Amino acid sequence: MDQGNGAPAEAGDTVQIGIAVDIPEPWGSLLTRRRLEAGDPNTVPAHVTLLGPTEIPVAVLPAVERHLARVAAAHLPFTLHLRGTGTFRPVTQVVFVAVAAGISECELLAAAINAAPQLRRELRFPYHPHVTVAQDVAPEALDRVYEDLAGFSAMFEVECFTLFSHSGQARWQPRRHFRLGG
Repeated sequence: MDQGNGAPAEAGDTVQIGIAVDIPEPWGSLLTRRRLEAGDPNTVPAHVTLLGPTEIPVAVLPAVERHLARVAAAHLPFTLHLRGTGTFRPVTQVVFVAVAAGISECELLAAAINAAPQLRRELRFPYHPHVTVAQDVAPEALDRVYEDLAGFSAMFEVECFTLFSHSGQARWQPRRHFRLGG
């Protein structure tokens, strides 16, 4: 497998992966732009995380992909409704767009994904589906994005989730989409 820098991966190499539901247009670019305007240097496109950054051996990637294909086949497409803002302050300096409908479906997907032995890890916080729109920026910027997006609403069908990888050389790259319901 190529690591993204032209060098083949060795058996002992690791790769960072993450799994997420992408936010479609026109909302995805709007939320990504608002995150950048808040001063957040994280340039990851807007998404709902199903599995946060996780380092795994490159050698187990095929087994992980087979697991993800089984998870996707076992879950039907669903409607995701994003509405309003929330925050994790004061625990963490995060403002997010809230998931108003589709919470249970995201929770079930995240639990099924995390059931793979290669993906199990300690979570710092309980899983809470959301779209981060500002993180670790000045309090005024957090307040501004919280207020600016308070009336935000988007509703769309989730038909797949995406496996992303990060070699440490470049930003997160989509590796494979997994269609729900087979």
